[in-house]
Amino acid sequence: MIKVDFQKCGGLVPAIIQDAQTRVVLMLGYMNEESLRKTEETGLVTFYSRSRKCLWTKGESSGNYLHLVSIKSDCDNDTLLIQAIPDGPTCHTGTDTCWGEENRPLAEPSPERKDNPLLFLSELSNFVEKRYKEMPEGSYTTSLFRDGLNRMAQKVGEEALELVIEATNGTDDRLIYEGSDMLYHLIVLLTSKGLRIEDMAAELIERHNPGWKKH
Repeated sequence: MIKVDFQKCGGLVPAIIQDAQTRVVLMLGYMNEESLRKTEETGLVTFYSRSRKCLWTKGESSGNYLHLVSIKSDCDNDTLLIQAIPDGPTCHTGTDTCWGEENRPLAEPSPERKDNPLLFLSELSNFVEKRYKEMPEGSYTTSLFRDGLNRMAQKVGEEALELVIEATNGTDDRLIYEGSDMLYHLIVLLTSKGLRIEDMAAELIERHNPGWKKH
């Protein structure tokens, strides 16, 4: 249960809405206790309208709902960060965000990813998780999941071997290519085990601690 100090700001707190997959900030709204509770109960982001003096669920008229993923409170417990999956444009003007920015899906290029490509690994993990849940026909990722754990683990090993071959006898371009193949298949394997690439990043952070000891 998150802790929110509604009384500090007269019963309302600002709620920053962020796309859970692309990390793009979509809009800013306001919530009271009732709208927060309704958001948690329905899974659809609901605000309190200061002009109409009532609750409103984003998308109730346009169909562009915001599907709740997570809610966090800031250090002062008076601002919310809500991650959600948008059904369509978030702004009432028809743009992806209330700042006129584009919110590109995973398959499209993004300036944010170009500046910091590591962000794409989280997006790729989200994408692979979606494949795992939906299992669409004709998807290579779906075929890996259906082949089972042993095959997924084998693919990681095969790609790792190809990476070693390129490192010792190949080119830098092929080294990057095979390393990318290995990383993708590793994410698929982790997803099948209920894990994410961030879990490995957290382990590396722990190892960076001077007091870390090998298990």
